[in-house]
Amino acid sequence: MTRVAAIDCGTNSIRLLVADVPAEGGHTDLLRRMEVVRLGQGVDATGRLAPEAIERTRVVLAEYAAAARDLGAADVRMVATSATRDAANRADFEGMVRSTLGRTPDVVTGREEAELSFLGATGSVDAAAAGHGLRPPEAPYLVVDIGGGSTEFVLGDAAGVTAARSVDIGCVRLTERHLRDDPPTNEQIALAERDIRAALADVAAAVPVGRAASLVGLAGSVTTVAALALDLPTYDSDAIHGSRIPVADVRRISADLLAATRARRAASPVMHPGRVDVIGAGALILRVLMDEFGLPEVTVSEHDILDGIALRLARG
Repeated sequence: MTRVAAIDCGTNSIRLLVADVPAEGGHTDLLRRMEVVRLGQGVDATGRLAPEAIERTRVVLAEYAAAARDLGAADVRMVATSATRDAANRADFEGMVRSTLGRTPDVVTGREEAELSFLGATGSVDAAAAGHGLRPPEAPYLVVDIGGGSTEFVLGDAAGVTAARSVDIGCVRLTERHLRDDPPTNEQIALAERDIRAALADVAAAVPVGRAASLVGLAGSVTTVAALALDLPTYDSDAIHGSRIPVADVRRISADLLAATRARRAASPVMHPGRVDVIGAGALILRVLMDEFGLPEVTVSEHDILDGIALRLARG
């Protein structure tokens, strides 16, 4: 058993997992934390990480570093993704991480981000579905990780990843680019959907999505849509993990979120405050990709790139 700490720093949030990982089988969580720091604030427009966004990230990262030390993690790995890859002042961010965490973050490629997401998402989804009395999703899986700045599409099975593509559509990026009004106008939504469909054409050229037997969706946009579709009274990870949401419900939830004001979205008991302004774009990405690729349902995973980082760190 190896105790490790994994940190995932994305465009919208920074998350921590401290877990005990055996040589085989599922890992045991000791601590999971998520804070919305919006590191990617303005990156799509300026090409740079804002100093205040780096500082917000530093404050939370210092707390995570202390927690990993206190819990006795044998090793720590921090992965940074879309916002950091895109930033001209990436060195400023990396310097902050070195001074705060004691090591340089791994600014991974879109391909490695996709592989880590696949590893984390598929590791426990069969058992989670069975826990809900559902049949496990069939392989090959199309794993889709909707982030703040990018979305990863990964096709694979128990033998590993066969094809992957990362595209620059994400809930923060599309909100800042198009969905500026409250609620967004039909014209703004159409422009966002145009960008999504253009990105999906790139995905289809690189990933044979028609071979997928099941869609597995992960990250906050997908899990929030699932919580709304399940009509949960509060956010419940156990109820969400392994659940199966039909495309008709995704269409309904997406339309409702895009028609709602931020105040009405914030009133939902399952809505994280840091997702209120960007959840409409995240739901739109999910709806469009399911329609475009003819996918009838999505199996929802609460495990994602964070779990993949921990598993790879412990097992090599």
